[in-house]
Amino acid sequence: MTSMNEQGGITVQRALELPGLRGGLPEVVAGADRLHRTVRWVHAGEVPNIASLLKGGELLLTTGLGLGTRPAEQRAFVRRLAERGIAALVVELGPRFSRLPATIVETARAAGLPLVQLHREVPFVSVTEEVHTEIVNGHYALLRQAEDVHRRCTEAVLGGGGVPQVLGILAGFAANPVFLETADGRLLYAAGGGDGPDPLQVWEGLRGQRESREAGPPAGAVLVDVPGGGPGADAVRARLVLLAVSGGLLPVHRMAAERAAGILAVVLMQARQEEELAARGRGDFLTDLAEGRVPPDDAPAQARVLGFRPGDGPLLPVVMRLGSDVLPSGNWSLLARAVLEELSAVGVPVLLGVRPVEGRVPLLLGLRTESERTAVADRVAAALRAGVARAGLVGAPAGGWSPSGGHPPVVVVGVAGNWAAASAGLRHAAEAAAAARGLPDRPWYDARRLDIDLLLWRLRHHGEGAALTAFVDRAIGPLQEHDRTSRPALLPTLETYLAHAGRKAETAREMHLNRQTLYNRLARIGELLGTDLDDPQTVLALSLALRARRHAP
Repeated sequence: MTSMNEQGGITVQRALELPGLRGGLPEVVAGADRLHRTVRWVHAGEVPNIASLLKGGELLLTTGLGLGTRPAEQRAFVRRLAERGIAALVVELGPRFSRLPATIVETARAAGLPLVQLHREVPFVSVTEEVHTEIVNGHYALLRQAEDVHRRCTEAVLGGGGVPQVLGILAGFAANPVFLETADGRLLYAAGGGDGPDPLQVWEGLRGQRESREAGPPAGAVLVDVPGGGPGADAVRARLVLLAVSGGLLPVHRMAAERAAGILAVVLMQARQEEELAARGRGDFLTDLAEGRVPPDDAPAQARVLGFRPGDGPLLPVVMRLGSDVLPSGNWSLLARAVLEELSAVGVPVLLGVRPVEGRVPLLLGLRTESERTAVADRVAAALRAGVARAGLVGAPAGGWSPSGGHPPVVVVGVAGNWAAASAGLRHAAEAAAAARGLPDRPWYDARRLDIDLLLWRLRHHGEGAALTAFVDRAIGPLQEHDRTSRPALLPTLETYLAHAGRKAETAREMHLNRQTLYNRLARIGELLGTDLDDPQTVLALSLALRARRHAP
C-alpha cells in the first residue's frame, strides 16, 4: 500500500498503519470493506453535535464523551456522521467505554461507516500531525506527477513537436483517450491511451450520445479549457476532453490536463501567428501581382512556392472586402483558416491571402475552362461568406445578414485569363470591391458591371468629392429635400423605376403599388425635378446621380 491515495489524500487503511494510530492498537469493528475511503483531513472532538462542524472526508477522533448514554442518542450520533460523509470514526477506549456498545457498532455497520476502536491511549495531536503530513506529502506527490507531464510536454514542443505530441503524452499518462475540440464541440485532434480503443471511434460514439441526449460528456470525463480564443482573460480557444474509457480519471489527471492546456495555448497561439504570417505573405504576393511589382512571367514560379498550382486553365481573380467595423483585430488567421476550409469543397486550386490594412481578402482560382466562371463564382462566394460567419466576424442568420452584426462582406469576381490578365483583374476587383460598399447586398458582383460605380468612387478619392456633391444636388436635390420633410418618400420610387428601365408595370409590382398611385408619384417626381422622365439624357443623369449619392462626401 502506498502512502498516497489517488484521490489526493490517504486511505483510512493507510492512516491506521501510521505509527500514531498503530500505537493505539486499532481494531476495526465495522466497515472493514471500506477502508479504501479517502481521508481528506483529521478532526478531534467530543461535542454531541460535532457532525454539523464537519464537511465530509474527515477522520474523526473521539473518546466517546459526545456519543450520549442512551441507545437512541448513540444511533443518531453515528447516523449524522455517516450522512455527513466522514471517512471513518475512531473511538479511544477508556473512562467512557471499555468496549464500544453493540448499538454503535450495528448502526455504523448498517450505515457503511468504518468504525475503529483504540485499545490504548494515543495523543490525538500527534495523530493529527502525522496524518496531515502524510496528506500533504500525497498532494505533493500528485503535483510532482502533474509537473512531470508538464515537463515532458514542454520538452516535446521545444523539440519541434506540436499538439499531437502533447496529447499523446497526456493520453499515455491517463491511460485513456484525449481529445482537443473547438469551443463549439468540433474535433481538432485525438490521441489514444495505450492499447485502448481507437480514439476516433470513441469520439464518434460520444458525438452520437450528445446528439441523441443533447447532453455534455459522460460522467467521469475531465474537461479543461485552453485559453486564447480572443480578447479577454476568459476567452476559450479550445477544450481538452479526457474520457474514462480504459479506467477511471483521477484528480491527478485533471491537474496534468490543466498543465498541458497551458502548453497547448502557447502552441495554438504560435500556430495562429504562423497561419497569419503565411496568409499575409500570400496577400502580399497577390497585391504585388495586382500592382505590377511581380512580372507575369515570374508569377507562376512564385505562386508554386506558395503552394498554388493551377494547371493550364484560366485564372479567376476574386476579392472579398470586409469593413473595419466587421473584422476584430487579430482574427485574420482565424478568418483565413475558416475560409480555406470552406473553399476546400469548391474543388478548384485556390491561392488565398489577407490584407488586414485594406480589410481585404484577395484570391486566385484555377479554372479548367472559362465557361465555368459563373458556377465557380457562385460556390466561392458562398464559401467565403460561410467562412466569415464561421469565424464569428459577422452574424449571418438564415434570413440574411444581420445589420446589427456588421456589414456583409463584398465579394467581387474579376475577369478570367492568363497571369497578365490576373494582375489587372485583381487590381480591378480590389477597387470595385471598395466602390461596391453600400450597394444592395448580393452573393457576388461581377467587376465588369461595377465600372460606373468604380468611376464615381475614383472621382471621390481623387479630390472630386465636391464636384460629385454639386452634381447630385443639381440632379436630385429637390427630391432629397422633399423626402426629408414629406411622405411618401419619392427617391425609392425613382430608383426602382430606373432599375426596371422605365417599365411601369414591373415597378408597380415590385413596390406593391397600384398603377394610378405609381403614375401620381412619377408625375410628382417630374414636377419637383422640372424634367421629363421619358427623356434618355434625363434618365442617364438621374441614374448617375443616384449612384453618385453613395460616393458624395
